[in-house]
Amino acid sequence: MKQVVQNLRSGKVELREVPQPSVGKNEVLVRTHASLISAGTERMMMDFAGKSLVGKAKERPDLASKVINKMQRDGVVDTLSSVFARLEEPMPLGYSAAGEVVAVGSGVAHEFAIGDRVAVAGAGQANHAEVNAVPRNLCVKLPEGVEYTQGCYATLGAIALHGVRNAEVKLGDRVLVVGLGLVGQLVSQLCASAGARVAGVDMNLERCMLARQGGAHWAVGPQGLAEGYKQFTDGRGFDAILICAATDSDGPIEQAAEWARDRATVILVGKVGTRFPYASYMKKELTVRVSRSYGPGRYDPAFEVQGMSYPVGFVPWTERENLGEVVRLIGNGRLKVDMLTTHTFALEEALKGYEMIAKGLPCLGVVLSYPQHKKASKSEVVAVASKKDGKVGISLLGVGGFARSVILPALGKMSGVELRGVVSKGGLSSAHVTTKYNAAWAGTDANTVLTDKGTDAVMIMTRHNVHAQQALEALKAGKHVWVEKPLALTLEDISKVEKAASGSGRAVMVGFNRRYSPALLPLKQKLDAVTGPKQVLVRVNAGRLEDGGWQQGEEGGGRLLGEVCHFTDLCLWMVGETLTDVQAVQGAGQDDYVITLRFADGSVATVFYTSEGDPSQAKERVEVFGGGGVGVMDNYLTTTWSSGGRKRALYKKSMLKGQQKGHAPAIAAWVKACRGELGQTPSVEELCFSSRVTFWAAESIGTGKVVTV
Repeated sequence: MKQVVQNLRSGKVELREVPQPSVGKNEVLVRTHASLISAGTERMMMDFAGKSLVGKAKERPDLASKVINKMQRDGVVDTLSSVFARLEEPMPLGYSAAGEVVAVGSGVAHEFAIGDRVAVAGAGQANHAEVNAVPRNLCVKLPEGVEYTQGCYATLGAIALHGVRNAEVKLGDRVLVVGLGLVGQLVSQLCASAGARVAGVDMNLERCMLARQGGAHWAVGPQGLAEGYKQFTDGRGFDAILICAATDSDGPIEQAAEWARDRATVILVGKVGTRFPYASYMKKELTVRVSRSYGPGRYDPAFEVQGMSYPVGFVPWTERENLGEVVRLIGNGRLKVDMLTTHTFALEEALKGYEMIAKGLPCLGVVLSYPQHKKASKSEVVAVASKKDGKVGISLLGVGGFARSVILPALGKMSGVELRGVVSKGGLSSAHVTTKYNAAWAGTDANTVLTDKGTDAVMIMTRHNVHAQQALEALKAGKHVWVEKPLALTLEDISKVEKAASGSGRAVMVGFNRRYSPALLPLKQKLDAVTGPKQVLVRVNAGRLEDGGWQQGEEGGGRLLGEVCHFTDLCLWMVGETLTDVQAVQGAGQDDYVITLRFADGSVATVFYTSEGDPSQAKERVEVFGGGGVGVMDNYLTTTWSSGGRKRALYKKSMLKGQQKGHAPAIAAWVKACRGELGQTPSVEELCFSSRVTFWAAESIGTGKVVTV
């Protein structure tokens, strides 16, 4: 299928051929009939993408701060690698569309059916693409009589409607709309429909005329407003001011204080400068509210992704309800969106629309229309000849940020390997990776990997809750398997994978890469030479995750199972003795754990994992003690060994390389195992045993008791 994307690094807008997305739980698959380019919003995105790295940092100081923290913690090379990987990823454009349901995911069959006409919303969901996979709470049915070219305005209408709700507009209120772009026009129409006396202001007098045609009682330029607003408001000022402009200037919010009545409300619907004159706002006791996009539920993964509902008695108007109300108002003629469309382009000519916007040519609502004569495309973008002899054909399931910044660069430098299929749920990432790394094909259906005769091995880097099932399916298909940690989210699934892998003749590896790190191997060698008990302390300053992230939900299983397993595995490998029992406690922070592992020879290992530290400081530190010696690995920068009063350097990171956490050598060892070279990777039994340790830690936390292995 075709999709409009933008390169975040260069700002270039392209029409690409990408795989059709697959439909997931709580989603519907929609074949697009029309989508709306919002000239103001998408121009801002284009301008941001076109800026230099310095310009991007000035625009988004919050992201720049995260980059600086990562640079302090992980070094320049690793940080730049992550930043450039993110910037090279094509960004889908569009967030307001309408179309026809062509497939229904689990959990929504009671609401939607194939053939339903719907409006869809959301950046990254309602894209300018022939087919979109959209969560249920960002999708509403179109009333009879509402055309797709009208329904594609639903998202913009929901933004406007939520702004009007925040302003609490009542019958007879004097309302001022600042900025008469698409959202401003819709706000003006909604306020007029609510019985308010509506005024509008914009530098573009043609837009002022359009607002009057849409129901505004008065719409003028800034000078006309200054001269006539007192007469329009009977000398008292506006009851509510909705700022819908898009500008870095503080002018709109400064002038709003002059135009507002005493104790009026100022609503920020658009993105403008926010340095307001304190004295002016204080003297009138003005209320300022920032309107949250489409409404309650926006930016809440539980609502948007998982499909949960809010109690109607407390939240009657969610973003989904706002979308539904907008298409109802379009249907009964209260919202007149046809008058806002100035240009229509076929999808194949979408770049002409963006060129027009980039040049600042006059336009307002720009609608893209989509061809409907062909069926949805297959999941593959390109099919190529059979794999070259002697090479291990590797296919990837999942190509998120970790895969793009760590795994793929390592594979790209490896000889004797051919990248076959690249599969991602949305398709855009897989198409990008396929082009960049010259893979054979891209798709969105994991089954295509299993049936591909050129695929010898599969690397699984999807969400944690599907790792075990995908590993089982790959083994059944006769493929070698690499599974990023964790192997599974239940003990039962670990046992299933162990049973399937044992005796299969396939090389199975879990991504416990730290066993192969050149910064840790010297410590392992020192401890192996120690007779008697050893002590190991692994300190992890992990940092907090954003609330509601997938890692903390059912897809991720939490960080104890999803990430701490890295460090318990490190302890098992470092000590190298038989584990006897596990004891763990959990702190009050987001993710705070102290896990103690005891071994048969008297050795003890402790993992201290916290989310509550300063993320600018080193993430990982390993200290080992034994035989009168002390070893320290400091965040993969340096490794030292002290004994007899002397300290010696065992490892020092090259200035020209990133942190060497062992990913590349771990993959290389697994590839050798795929070729039949024995002893390159831990046994399946060892990997599965290690994968169970964090489950025993969770049991210890739950019971408050030591768990005997």
